Amino acid sequence: MVPLLLVLLLALLLFGAGFAIKILWWVAVAVLVIWLLGFLVRSTDSAGARGRWYRW
Repeated sequence: MVPLLLVLLLALLLFGAGFAIKILWWVAVAVLVIWLLGFLVRSTDSAGARGRWYRW
């Protein structure tokens, strides 16, 4: 009975990890798209020079 429970627990952990990894891939793609849009549509500063859209 214990080996069966361990196998079921391992299957649940792997399913959960697979789901989390899939979600993280979608988050990474969304961040990349937002970064590219910000890079392409960056604003100008007060001197008229092209500047970064982020501040760091």
